[in-house]
Amino acid sequence: MSKTVLITGASSGIGRALALEFAARGYHLGLAARRLDLLAQLRAEVQTQHPDPARRIAIVALDVDQPEAVASTLRPLFEALGKVDIVVVNAGVNRFTPIGRGKLLEQAQVIQTNLIGAIATAEAAVEHFLGQGAGQLVGVSSLASLQAIPKQGAYCASKAGFSMYLDAARIELKRKNIAVCQILPGFVLTDIVPKMEKYPFAVSAAQAARESVSLIEKRKEFGVVPAYPWRWLRPFFGHIPDALWRKLA
Repeated sequence: MSKTVLITGASSGIGRALALEFAARGYHLGLAARRLDLLAQLRAEVQTQHPDPARRIAIVALDVDQPEAVASTLRPLFEALGKVDIVVVNAGVNRFTPIGRGKLLEQAQVIQTNLIGAIATAEAAVEHFLGQGAGQLVGVSSLASLQAIPKQGAYCASKAGFSMYLDAARIELKRKNIAVCQILPGFVLTDIVPKMEKYPFAVSAAQAARESVSLIEKRKEFGVVPAYPWRWLRPFFGHIPDALWRKLA
């Protein structure tokens, strides 16, 4: 029997690539993002690339920056899909926010989306999983949760906070038959950050999605993508010389 996955931030970047990868593996899809027109285009692309008359694809406009409305927005999507096996909390933003340069509101926006919005989505997902007795919560964090990056202090802080939240959720929910998976992408070529190609070992969103879905299907609690070289370099994160990051910033 095909499983069902719900993905937030599915209209672009890693979220869009995840939707296409899950579709290629036969999943039913719930797609949520702010731009409903882009979700409709994605649904049409899935139906063209992976035609399956039995596949359910439901879409909904979701703005995680309105956390009080996240649960009420997602409930009809859960109902339309029936049993939802996996929820991928992916919606996020990144901005260069040099400290002390009048970027406070932009920093607050990054934290609002990546941390408060992500927590609101996870809360709605877990509420659904508790009702049906099982589920898998997947949070897309970042290697930036482990390493401070100049001019991205708010982004690093938001992802570090979300990673800690996911760690707590994993411990709390284990006996509730709810698995928690934390994905930490490295540098991925998307529109979220310009000139990402200048960073080391940058990969396409499609490659990041392939590796992420494989980790999710194996129900891993934690994984970095791409695995090479970050799996081996991960112990050094947090200890990389400041001078190297200043050159990349």
